[in-house]
Amino acid sequence: MSNIVVDLDEARCDLAAIFRWTARENMHEGIANHFSYAVSDDGQQFLMNPYGVHFSKMKASDLLLLDTRKSAKEQGDNIDPTAWAIHGAMHRNNPQARCIVHLHTHYATALSALKDPSLPAIDQTTCRYHNRVAIDNGFDGMGLDDEAERLSTLLGNRRTMMMGSHGLMTVAETPSLAFDLAYHFERGCRTYITALSSGMPLAYISDDVAEKTASQWEHYDIDQEAYLKAIRTILDKEEPEYRH
Repeated sequence: MSNIVVDLDEARCDLAAIFRWTARENMHEGIANHFSYAVSDDGQQFLMNPYGVHFSKMKASDLLLLDTRKSAKEQGDNIDPTAWAIHGAMHRNNPQARCIVHLHTHYATALSALKDPSLPAIDQTTCRYHNRVAIDNGFDGMGLDDEAERLSTLLGNRRTMMMGSHGLMTVAETPSLAFDLAYHFERGCRTYITALSSGMPLAYISDDVAEKTASQWEHYDIDQEAYLKAIRTILDKEEPEYRH
């Protein structure tokens, strides 16, 4: 990682916007779950939401600037211990994972509770994740200490992680792409769980077509700023205080 320049003010606004939009999409758990975004060149300093602020009320100024090389106690009293452990370990051990979105969304968490928590290719959206999801089947508690370190070793070169018996995590270079990946992963899980609930046979897409479609999705991934720009346009009009 080198010569990465992040506009800190814009980074804060981007994160605040996706927190609020996650609440609007009912993909949140109130004050639980966390997003973080590395703003230093080496990926070790990152923004993260504080403990106690509801997703729907997050403001740019609420976000904490943290450093993986310091202890949580050195950086304030309003840091969730599991968030510090998981996101600190992820940024420390995966500096390429600039932005991390961690959620316990309804359908992804339901899928994480199945014996096989993988998301098969059954439609255009689920094809996006074909052979591109790190699967964790080793749940060992709430993400503190050793569990956080273990999780941080599982990502590899993937952008999405299905955290067995836990939830989902997406990583990307920017908040816009990390959120887009999480948003569509939840939608894919919703389609899959809904299709399963019909009791009818599923029409699985072939590996060749799924890979072709996933590659086409990656072409669109190059410019995922449009969705976040659209979100911020709405928030600028309806909830402009998110920028403050």
